[in-house]
Amino acid sequence: QVQLVESGGGLVQPGGSLRLSCAASGYIFRLLAMNWYRQAPGKDREHVALISSGGSTNYADSVKGRFTISRDNAKNTVYLQMNSLKPEDTAVYYCNTALSTLHYWGQGTQVTVSS
Repeated sequence: QVQLVESGGGLVQPGGSLRLSCAASGYIFRLLAMNWYRQAPGKDREHVALISSGGSTNYADSVKGRFTISRDNAKNTVYLQMNSLKPEDTAVYYCNTALSTLHYWGQGTQVTVSS
């Protein structure tokens, strides 16, 4: 059983920055690939970024060049640094990982980009 707890969301003006954190427990964190997803009101959940256990990363086209995913295995934490935020980035952001066919999700953290 993996537990995931996100933090760091909030209200930010367009062009601003936020850093999301996701603390994991219940498994050997360094072995896990970690993901960030987001879901805006009335829209499907969207994959935002991935970081493998080895540190390789992958991003949705909509956030490339603006968002950076990273991990600190000593702290069992994955981060999402979000820069140059746009109103269309407004969503609930979720941390995710998978073990075999089981997916684990955090409770989500709200990010609102508005002036």
